[in-house]
Amino acid sequence: MSNLEREPREIRCGAGAADEREVLTGREVPLGGPRAMLVSRTLPHKHRRMIGAWCFVDAYGPQVATMRVPPHPHTGLQTVSWLVEGEVLHRDSIGSLQEIRPGQLNLMTAGRGISHSEESPQTTLHGVQLWVALPDAHRQVAPGFEHHPELPGLAGPGFRARVIMGTLGGVTSPATAYSPLVGAELDVEGEAEVPVEPGFEHGLLLFDGEVAGAERGALVYLPPGRTSIRLAGRGRVLLIGGEPFGEEIVMWWNFVGRSHEEVAAYRKEWMEGEGFGVVEGFDGEPLPAPVLPGTRLKPRGRVR
Repeated sequence: MSNLEREPREIRCGAGAADEREVLTGREVPLGGPRAMLVSRTLPHKHRRMIGAWCFVDAYGPQVATMRVPPHPHTGLQTVSWLVEGEVLHRDSIGSLQEIRPGQLNLMTAGRGISHSEESPQTTLHGVQLWVALPDAHRQVAPGFEHHPELPGLAGPGFRARVIMGTLGGVTSPATAYSPLVGAELDVEGEAEVPVEPGFEHGLLLFDGEVAGAERGALVYLPPGRTSIRLAGRGRVLLIGGEPFGEEIVMWWNFVGRSHEEVAAYRKEWMEGEGFGVVEGFDGEPLPAPVLPGTRLKPRGRVR
């Protein structure tokens, strides 16, 4: 999924720390124009830019809508597409063509550069789009795409989990990850204590139902230092987390880089039709890049 804002703000990410629980309220962003579907963006947030290597969280639905995101570029990140309801078709410049349905994972690694599109028929859509920043040692990897129709599960008193990315409670997803992290969908019924890595920071996003510990329309941030997360109620929750990301990055529009010059070069390549390949089969023009801000983009800390 693309950041379709016409005047995207500089997103400041990198090293930093926090000592207490934070509630990161989402802001509404139209996806594809004023008549398109709305998403709730909780990362990057004005107070916190990352949770582990997770640097972007757009939640949407449930709403009857048509998703139509034209071909657009990415660098230095992975896109993680997860649905609760609906269907979305992914196309990319390395020839991938893959529909995703609830309970399945589409994972695209941009690496040094890729472009893709996403579209759906008019239907009820409910899901989340996430980005994972690639560490410097891996951000120039060749672009790739993975579809995982089945993912491993974990169960305990009061909960069942599907492990989307990384490892939870000793259960590891087959999806490729380049830093220590976790992404999981939790089905909570009653009182639950979900095991987590004490060195990870975590975020909780309520998909549906009522679950104490998670909040509707917000991402709840939990700092490192706990071995479990307690939840109570009935509903579905997204759990993300990871080791605090120790690198400073420049994140602007759909690019993750390390300097103003690098991001400006990515933008130039995209506008000149070089370096990102061609998405075949999409009925429409590629998405033009916004104009760069008048000030220099700088590597920043991951908390404000």
